[in-house]
Amino acid sequence: MTMTLKIATRQSRLALWQAEHVKARLESELGARVTLLPLSTRGDEILDRSLSKVGGKGLFVKELELALARGEADLAVHSLKDVPMDLPDGYALAAVMTREDPRDAWVSPEFARLEDLPSGVRVGTSSLRRQVQLLARRPDLDVQPLRGNLDTRLRKLDDGEYAGIVLARAGLVRLGLASRVRSAFEVDEMLPCAGQGALGIEVLASRTDLISALGPLVDRATSWACGAERAVSRALGGSCSVPLAAHAHWQGERLHLRAVFGALLPAGPRLWQAEADAEVSGLDGAESLGETVAQQLRDAGVPLG
Repeated sequence: MTMTLKIATRQSRLALWQAEHVKARLESELGARVTLLPLSTRGDEILDRSLSKVGGKGLFVKELELALARGEADLAVHSLKDVPMDLPDGYALAAVMTREDPRDAWVSPEFARLEDLPSGVRVGTSSLRRQVQLLARRPDLDVQPLRGNLDTRLRKLDDGEYAGIVLARAGLVRLGLASRVRSAFEVDEMLPCAGQGALGIEVLASRTDLISALGPLVDRATSWACGAERAVSRALGGSCSVPLAAHAHWQGERLHLRAVFGALLPAGPRLWQAEADAEVSGLDGAESLGETVAQQLRDAGVPLG
């Protein structure tokens, strides 16, 4: 019997690309019949305030979760970086798929690199994480919030509102806009946020049949690496109001995890850093590594709460 599935997704061009990508894999690998349910979320609608002031990244997933609860959709596709570290009761992260390039990208019509910018020009970014890391590198810049979907941000850049902006490289690549990337920040220059570049599939926890069926879409290496990153953020209360970055990469069977916590202090931006590695053979081990790095940051005195 053919499995019939409906995917809840945001309506932005990038979100629809992501949903179509999952749809294609479900159809080719599971033989499923799949349709999309595009929805507008509060995160898409509130553009005049930063996410940290209006409820965080969970605003991008709540309406999709409600569609699952009402039986209007079977699964929701998210950028994993937008998924809260703790899901509401009754929901499960059924699959984390192969990650695209997790690095941040520098996009500018005039300046090839951040270092080329003259003092005092305006730079746009959507996150506190990027803001703190940018100012740690270039405290002389005017770093300002930049909300909206990817196309909106690029339009504001092209209209001259910013000298340059920082975006996730993965989104640009997925939409065929890699040519807009002037340079990519290496992870030791600007550490990405937990889960950046990966797609997550959320379902009702009661749908054990669907969780099992989605098994072929799970990328174990990405899932465990992102699990370590998300564990750091979870342990430190990670949200849009916490300027925290975490990135894990594999070195053979060992997973290396680095995290950066930032703060904008009266004396200027400050970064706390921690890292560790461990041989990891499961999600529990990956999350334990994340908790170890989180404890290192606590011990270093990061200003929480």
